[in-house]
Amino acid sequence: MLRFIIFFSLFIHLCVAAPKTPASAAAVPTKKWLTLNGQEPAVVARGGFSGLFPESSAPANDMAISTSSPGLTMLCNLQMTKDGVGLCLSDIRLDNATTISSLFPKAQKTYKVNGQDLKGWFVLDYDADTIFSNVSLVQNIFSRPSIFDGQMPVSAVEDVLGTKPPKFWLSVQYDAFYMEHKLSAAEYLRSLRFRGINVISSPEIGFLKSIGMDAGRAKTKLIFEFKEPEAIEPTTNKKYSELQQNLAAIKAFASGVLVPKDYIWPLDSANYLKPATTFVADAHKAGLEVYASGFANDMRTSFNYSYDPSAEYLQFVDNGQFSVDGVITDFPPTASQSITCLSHQKGNLPKAGHALVITHNGASGDYPGCTDLAYQKAVDEGADVIDCSVQMSKDGIAFCHDAADLTASTTAMTTFMSRATSVPEIQPTNGIFSFDLTWAEIQSVKPQIESPFTATGFQRNPANKNAGKFITLAEFLDFSKAKAVAGVLINIENAAYLASKKGLGVVDAVKSALAKSTLDKQSTQKVLIQSDDTSVLASFEAVPPYTRVLSIEKEIGGAPKPSVDEIKKYADAVNLMRTSLVTVSQSFATGKTNVVEEMHKANISVYVSVLRNEYISIAFDYFSDPTVELATFIAGSGVDGVITEFPATATRYLRSPCSDLNKDQPYAILPAEAGALLSVADKEAQPPASAPNPPLDAKDVIDPPLPPVANLAASNATGGAQPHPPPPSGTVSITANLGLSLLAMLALGVLCVA
Repeated sequence: MLRFIIFFSLFIHLCVAAPKTPASAAAVPTKKWLTLNGQEPAVVARGGFSGLFPESSAPANDMAISTSSPGLTMLCNLQMTKDGVGLCLSDIRLDNATTISSLFPKAQKTYKVNGQDLKGWFVLDYDADTIFSNVSLVQNIFSRPSIFDGQMPVSAVEDVLGTKPPKFWLSVQYDAFYMEHKLSAAEYLRSLRFRGINVISSPEIGFLKSIGMDAGRAKTKLIFEFKEPEAIEPTTNKKYSELQQNLAAIKAFASGVLVPKDYIWPLDSANYLKPATTFVADAHKAGLEVYASGFANDMRTSFNYSYDPSAEYLQFVDNGQFSVDGVITDFPPTASQSITCLSHQKGNLPKAGHALVITHNGASGDYPGCTDLAYQKAVDEGADVIDCSVQMSKDGIAFCHDAADLTASTTAMTTFMSRATSVPEIQPTNGIFSFDLTWAEIQSVKPQIESPFTATGFQRNPANKNAGKFITLAEFLDFSKAKAVAGVLINIENAAYLASKKGLGVVDAVKSALAKSTLDKQSTQKVLIQSDDTSVLASFEAVPPYTRVLSIEKEIGGAPKPSVDEIKKYADAVNLMRTSLVTVSQSFATGKTNVVEEMHKANISVYVSVLRNEYISIAFDYFSDPTVELATFIAGSGVDGVITEFPATATRYLRSPCSDLNKDQPYAILPAEAGALLSVADKEAQPPASAPNPPLDAKDVIDPPLPPVANLAASNATGGAQPHPPPPSGTVSITANLGLSLLAMLALGVLCVA
C-alpha cells in the first residue's frame, strides 16, 4: 500500500519525465557507436535513482525505470544478513545509509575487511526481520535531499527484481568477507537460480570463477571490477594495476570489466583532463566490454566539463576515438539523455523550436565575462545572441562589463584601492567604479573570472581566471558583425545617475555606436536593447528594428493586465528571474506561475535569466541537471529565450531531437512538474509553505524621465550640485550588508586573484 501511494504521488512527475515506448524507435536514425559490439552504451542505475532518493528504495527504483531510456539496467549492491537474506545496500555497514545507529547506539563492532579494520553497524550482525521491521533508509550524500530520510524501508534483492527492470545487475563486493563468516553469495544466487539477473560483477576473481558455470547456464554476464590501482585483489593478492597488464587473462572468466572513470580519462592535480589512456582500446582488443563507474550530477569533476554532467558522459561515449560500453550512474535520466539525445551532434545542426540562446557576459562560465575570449567561445558554442552590458569610463568610452563596479571581476582592487568610493544609488557597498577610471586605467587591470558560488568552493576554469581582454562597445559590435551572430543584446543601466552625477550619456553613446555600425538600418541581425528603466527604453522607440527588453530584477508572482499593458508601452519583451516562473523553496520547485502566459497574451516575449550549470544553483526537481532546467523553462514554460553563462549546454539541448516534443521518438527530455517531487515526502518533513511572490504592480513599471546629461565643468565652476536621481522601478531591492568594509573587499579581491 505504501508503495502504491508513493508511486501515485510521483505519477504526474513520472509522466512528464517518462520515455516513450521503444515501438517508435524505428523512426530514429541508427547511430554508429564505437563500443565493443557497436550497440548503444548501457545506462546502469546504481541503486535506482540514488541521486534523489535513498539507494535502492522503492521510489528510487520506480523513478529510475520511469525517467530513463528503455534499456535501463538496475544495479543492486548485494549485502547479506545473519540469516542469509540478500539486501540492496551500498556498503557492508548500515550506519551511513540507514537509521541503525539511532536504534542500536551501542551495537558498533569492528571487523577486518580486506585487510583493514572497519568499525560500524554491519549487516551480517542482524537478521532480515530486525532490519525490515525497524530500520529505514537515509540519503548518504550531503548534497542530496534529506527530506525523504527515515521514510522508506530497506529493499531485499527480490523487491528490486519485483519492479521488473529491463535488466538487472547484481554487484557482489565482499564475498570473501562473507565467506569468513559462513555466508555465501554464490549459494544465495543459486537459491535464486540466477533468475532475472542479467549481470553479476565483483572485484574478487575467486568468486567470479566459482559461479562461472551457473552463470553460463543462466546466460548471466560476468564483469570483473577493478578497484583503485594500488588496492589488493583478495584472490591473487595482486594489485589491480598489475592485473590490468593482462586483460586477456580476465577474458577467461569474465566478458567485461568495470573501472573507475579515471582509469580512462585521468585528471591532473588541477582537475583538468589528461590525455585518455589506452584502457578501452586494450580491453576491446581482448574482447572485453568496458563499463565506467563514478558518474553523478552532484559531484565536482573536471573543469573541462563546465559543470555540465552531460558533457562528461559524452566524453566517454562520443569522443570520436572510443566509447565505453556502459556507465554506472546515480542519475540515470542524465546518462540516458546524453547517450540517446545529445550524442553525435557533429556539425552545426539546426535547433528545434524558436527559443533564443542569449549569453550573460558571453560564455562567462568558462572565461572572464565580457572579454574577447568569452564572446568568441559563445559564438563557437552556437549562441544566438551575445550581450554587452554597457559601462562608461571617466573619459566617456563605452565598453562591455557586467557592472559599474570593477571589484569582483577585475584585479582593480590591487591597483586602485584608493579610488574605492561609496555610491548608494548603485550599490550599498564601496566599489571601484568604471566611471571614476579612464579607459586606459581600466585596460591596465586584468579581467577576473567571477563565480557566484566561490564561497561554497565552486571555482570556474581557474586556468583561465585572468584570460582575455575587455572590449569597447564599438569593438563588440564590429565583432558581432564579423562573426555574423544572429543578434546582440545591449544592456543599459544606471543611465540617470551617469547623466546627472557624472555627465556621461550612456544612452547617447549606445545610439552613436549602433549608428556607426549601421545596425540601426538593417534587419539581418537582431538588436535587443535591454534596461530596467522604462525611460531608457522609451528613448529607443524611434528605431523600429530594435527589440526593447524590460529587465524586471525582482521576483514576481503574476503579471496583471494593467501591468502588462504598461510594459507594452515601452517594451516588446521582458527578462525575468527564474523564480518568477517557477517558485523554489529549499531547493525544491514548489509551483509554477502564469507570468509567461500573461505576457504572451499581450504579444510580449519572455526571456529567463540567469541560467548556470553548477548543481548548487539547480532545484532537485531538475535532477541537478542544467539540461532538465532548460527543458522546464523552454518546453514547460514556453519562454522565448534563455539567458545563460554556459551557452554550449543550451545549444546542445536545443539541437537535440529530444527537445522537440512533437517528434515520435523513444526518449524525450521533458520538463519537471513543480511540486511533484516534494509531494513524495511526508507532510511533516516538507518545508513550510512560503508566501507567494507579489504580482507586478503597474506603478512599479514606470520610471521618471531621464535627466539631461550634466555639464559638470559648468556645474563645478558655479558650485552647483545635481540632485540624486530616483532609482529605476525594475531594480531589485538590495539586502547586502551596508557595513561591509573596504578591508573585507580587498581580502576578497586578493583571494580571487590568488
